[in-house]
Amino acid sequence: MRCRHCHAPVNLPLMDLGSSPPSNAYLSDSALAAAERWYPLRVFVCTACWLVQTEDYAHVSELFASDYAYFSSVSTSWLDHAERYVDEVVRRFDLGPSSRIVEIACNDGYLLQYVRKRGLACLGVEPTAATARAARDKGIPVIERFFGLELAGEMVRDGNAADLVVANNVLAHVPDIGDFVAGVTRLLKPGGVATFEFPSLVNLVELCQFDTIYHEHFSYLSLTTVSRLFEGNGLRIFDVQEHPTHGGSLRVFACRSDGGIRPVGNLVGELRMREMRAGVCSEAFYAGFQPRADRIKDNLLAFLIKTKRDGKRVGAYGAAAKGNTLLNYAGVRKDLLPWVVDRNPAKVGRYLPGCRIPIVTEERLHVEQPDFVLILPWNLRAEIATQLSQVRAWGGKFVTAVPELEIF
Repeated sequence: MRCRHCHAPVNLPLMDLGSSPPSNAYLSDSALAAAERWYPLRVFVCTACWLVQTEDYAHVSELFASDYAYFSSVSTSWLDHAERYVDEVVRRFDLGPSSRIVEIACNDGYLLQYVRKRGLACLGVEPTAATARAARDKGIPVIERFFGLELAGEMVRDGNAADLVVANNVLAHVPDIGDFVAGVTRLLKPGGVATFEFPSLVNLVELCQFDTIYHEHFSYLSLTTVSRLFEGNGLRIFDVQEHPTHGGSLRVFACRSDGGIRPVGNLVGELRMREMRAGVCSEAFYAGFQPRADRIKDNLLAFLIKTKRDGKRVGAYGAAAKGNTLLNYAGVRKDLLPWVVDRNPAKVGRYLPGCRIPIVTEERLHVEQPDFVLILPWNLRAEIATQLSQVRAWGGKFVTAVPELEIF
């Protein structure tokens, strides 16, 4: 195996999760009669450039198929985050009627809808048909393809060079990460700005957020590694922000290396120094991750078994990809967790990949009134607990498993 960034041999393991199906490959009734494709799920660290990455088996077109069921607009807190972002960048970079904003991996138009409301020109790039269709239904023009240097060149030739490129939670999802970043550089106007958001590698390791590992996440990113990646592909980071989304994320601001000088904010150097002190460029930082993850998995399994033996009832909330990683690694099946509620109509009536637990509407929760509700997307714990405040009215309690089992 060679590093997808620097091409050096990669042999430092972070975690081996055995094998599992793609985490967003939700099953229909008819699919239950067929075999699923399971792939090894292992993560390694490149000790040359310190990019953390999966060992790849599945093709990207299988991971992001036409019926891809992740719709960003389901989360109200994420919509609020997106709207605040649009307000900030429009003011900060003086974007107006002559500006063009392009979002790569625009999903269902969760963010560009706020750009459109401001009357600004926007364009989305989204390879999955279901989410692209939802964005178009909001009046947002979408190019339905995977993004890279080739597409960026076509977009520029068609007059779609961008003043602002938005890339939220996509940098980790691309197998050829260098081609993707080079494409962003090509797409930007000389004075343009690109922003990228991605979960923080430091948080993943320090809080053992191992359930954020799945086949669709090819890379796990620190500011240190992203800086090197950008420098090799014509971008320069001039600012960074920390956000609580997805368990702790970074938002980096970058410009073309040849596009003039933007002053570098103090937090860029400060955050890179904090990463150095944490040890992201040392093998010791990654040691012991597997046994910590195993303890989380074992504690969840022990809780579910005890709950069943005690005659208590438990249901789950949020058919999230991270939940699929956790449940499949723990070997949980519907004898221990009979159903999972989700508000996304694209998931309801289907089944979680691997464990094949049915996905149901919120009505099931009110009818059965379980003793415990396991929140699988723990990063939305506060939002979900507020939405489901009635659970406490019948004496129910919430449970999260990561970074440690907690009943509240």
